[in-house]
Amino acid sequence: MSSSTHGNNTSTSHNTITTKTTTDPSMQKTIDTIRDVASKIREASSRMRDVVRAVHQSGAIDELAAAVHEAMIATRDTTREISETAKELKERGVIRDTATNIEETTVAARDIGETVKHTAQQVVESTPLTSEVLREAATKVKSKRKSSHK
Repeated sequence: MSSSTHGNNTSTSHNTITTKTTTDPSMQKTIDTIRDVASKIREASSRMRDVVRAVHQSGAIDELAAAVHEAMIATRDTTREISETAKELKERGVIRDTATNIEETTVAARDIGETVKHTAQQVVESTPLTSEVLREAATKVKSKRKSSHK
C-alpha cells in the first residue's frame, strides 16, 4: 500500500497510523510498549491457530468425544438393565426375596456412577496437561517449519 499525507501530519500505511509530531521519551516508550503488545498478540494468535490445527489434525478431540460417548452409552444400557430387572421383580411379586439383589444392583449402579464421575474428573484434570503437550507439539512443528524454510 502507498502512504498518503493528511492535514495532521499523519500518514497511513498498511492500516497503521503514524503521527509525525515529536513526542517526549515517556510517551514514545508507551507507544512502543503498545506496539510490542500488539505484536505479541498477533504472535500468540498465530501460535493458537497452529495448536488448534494440530489438535484437529491429530484426532485427539474426536477420540476423547468418542470415549466419553461410549462410557455414557454403557452407563445408559446398565441403567436400563437395572430398571428392567426391578420391574420384573415387582411384577412377579418377588420383591421381598430379591430386596438384597436390588440393593446390590443399586450399589453397583452407584459404583458405575462414581466411576463415570471419576473418569470425567480425570478428563478435566488432564486437560491442562493435554493443552501443554499440544502447545509443545505446536512449537516443535513451528520450529521445524522455520528450519525447513531456511
